Amino acid sequence: MSNQLYIYILPILAVIIGYIISLFLKTGDSSGFKLLLAFSGAYLLSVTVLDLLPDVYQKGDQGIGVFIMLGLLFQIILEFLSKGVEHGHLHFHEESRNFPLLLLISLSLHSLLEGFPIDQDSHLLHGVVVHKIPVAAILSVFLHKSKLGKLKILLFLVFFALMTPAGSWLKNHVEVFNNYAPYVNAMVIGVFLHVSTTILFESSKNHSFNAKKLFVVILGILLAYFI
Repeated sequence: MSNQLYIYILPILAVIIGYIISLFLKTGDSSGFKLLLAFSGAYLLSVTVLDLLPDVYQKGDQGIGVFIMLGLLFQIILEFLSKGVEHGHLHFHEESRNFPLLLLISLSLHSLLEGFPIDQDSHLLHGVVVHKIPVAAILSVFLHKSKLGKLKILLFLVFFALMTPAGSWLKNHVEVFNNYAPYVNAMVIGVFLHVSTTILFESSKNHSFNAKKLFVVILGILLAYFI
């Protein structure tokens, strides 16, 4: 299987795995889920700092930092719409029958952006996949508990799953995105920095680390460095 095919398939597979995990979760508050979330945050942060950040500064100019900050601000705006599902939180009214359109738009824009840089580094692809699994799991838990019909839930998850491959496709086939790739990637760095650090510090009770979480965080950092 070609590397290009992996780029399109693995993010979709991550959503499928997340959905399967959600079938065994009553809520997103289980200790195992929180450890998976912490691991994904540590891995994503490490890959961003070790691989993506040096690359954009090498290919971009001195103004690249502005786009990193724009990406961070953009993610804050997206989380205002999504209520924080990107880092393991979801606070929507579970009994609502209304289709969560703002949630879909927020997650789709987030996923579309994260698809742009993953074709240039397998570590980053793996980081996005590891991050996407717990996000898809908690999203699926919410959708299961909602009053939405099965068809709407399916359409939501399919659309969400396709957005990261769509970002990769746009980057590789639309010239304007390819020409400005360092600046788009810089925005993705800002997005990843905000999401990953929020996962690491907000998902802990009273913002404290226990031994298990410390272990999975160190494991995520080491795997991102050595693999």
